Amino acid sequence: MNLEIKKFDKLTTKELYDILKVRLEVFIIEQGCFYKDADGRDFESDHLMIKEDGKLLAYLRIIKPGIAYDVCSLGRVLVIKEARGRGLAKKIVKNGIDHVVNNWNEKNIRIAAKNYLREFYESFGFKPISEVYLEDGIPHVNMTLEVKK
Repeated sequence: MNLEIKKFDKLTTKELYDILKVRLEVFIIEQGCFYKDADGRDFESDHLMIKEDGKLLAYLRIIKPGIAYDVCSLGRVLVIKEARGRGLAKKIVKNGIDHVVNNWNEKNIRIAAKNYLREFYESFGFKPISEVYLEDGIPHVNMTLEVKK
């Protein structure tokens, strides 16, 4: 199993296809969330992928400050159904946080988390900064992480 971090313009055609395919499968087909996936933020983002034997198992997008929020943000976090229960979500979020801190020297990270995942993100130190609200018909909460180094 390997972790790769790539800028959008360094993604191969196959990697881009795989990313869009798993985002469609998890967010739209599995979760019934109808949202604008092609939001234009992929171009300015770093893309973390966990692959095994060439298959994309987990994915996370890191958005630079000033694109979605005034600070870095993590989003599109997913693990494909058949790879769940292996700790990949924890691994990819931890690596995303480390990437922001070590490569961009950022100390604050924001997420718009699905409310049912609040405790998962709190385990990394994220704290809620909003009330629960509906986004695409799904309860969300804005959360922030202040990294102490």
